Amino acid sequence: MDDLRFFQVVASCETLTAAARELDCSLPVVSKRLSALERRLDVRLVHRGTRRLSLTAEGEVYAARLETILDQVRELEDLVSHRSGELRGSVVVQATLGLGRAHVAPLLGEFTVRHPRLSIQLRTTALPLRPHRREFDLAVHVGAPPDSSLRMRRLAENRRVPCAAPSYLERSGTPERVEDLADHDCIVLRENEGDFAVWRFGDARNPRQIRVHGRLSSNDGDIVTDWALQGRGVIMRSEWQIRSHLESGALVRVLPEVPTPPADIYALLPDDVHVPRRISELVDHLAARLPDRIAGSGGPALSR
Repeated sequence: MDDLRFFQVVASCETLTAAARELDCSLPVVSKRLSALERRLDVRLVHRGTRRLSLTAEGEVYAARLETILDQVRELEDLVSHRSGELRGSVVVQATLGLGRAHVAPLLGEFTVRHPRLSIQLRTTALPLRPHRREFDLAVHVGAPPDSSLRMRRLAENRRVPCAAPSYLERSGTPERVEDLADHDCIVLRENEGDFAVWRFGDARNPRQIRVHGRLSSNDGDIVTDWALQGRGVIMRSEWQIRSHLESGALVRVLPEVPTPPADIYALLPDDVHVPRRISELVDHLAARLPDRIAGSGGPALSR
């Protein structure tokens, strides 16, 4: 079982160095253990000499089948722990940078206080979800899920809205039409691998989009928001992120009469596995607490 869990981590990582970080040991230790596993199986599992970790055909089969075995073990452990009434084991949670830092992390902390035998690892990232690599047990994602194979549950409603500081609007004018944004200095957020320079408006019946341009961009939502607060340009940000700034007047919504598509917050799970009770109850906790937190009534005021 230890070998199965070890190789599950190796197969889900881009490099052996990344696997070593994940396993909290040195690269030589990982390499030595991998070699020992290959000797025991009398087969090569990983191609050596490539910059990115690449599995052999045998390694692909081994990785695919071990997931089924580990899922069965998790289901058995969940059955046993359910009888004791305790939640135990581990959960790997993935979330976007800003939402993970501001809201998911505090809620996970609350959950572990209630369940002291549970271990939770939170990974915040701006990278796209890759469910086929089994990098998470639960992902918290803003916007429409990128992969139809994922099981999902909406945790909170949210929209992305365009806004800017009053100082910028005084200097550059206020957009009156969506098309006017093409002539403004727009600060873009590089999220996942999508076309971050295209902003979407309208609804399902009347979708609209505009390609925007600007001199500043980042993959960190807090940085983008700070630039907007400094009067550097127009941003398109989630309501949960900028609500306090809109309420204080530090930012002003532009084109308020133009609807924007929903960017609700979802819990995403791989669809081909048994969902352990520790994960289902964690999702229930997030669904119960997250809406109040992002509305400003269930936690500290939103920060930049």
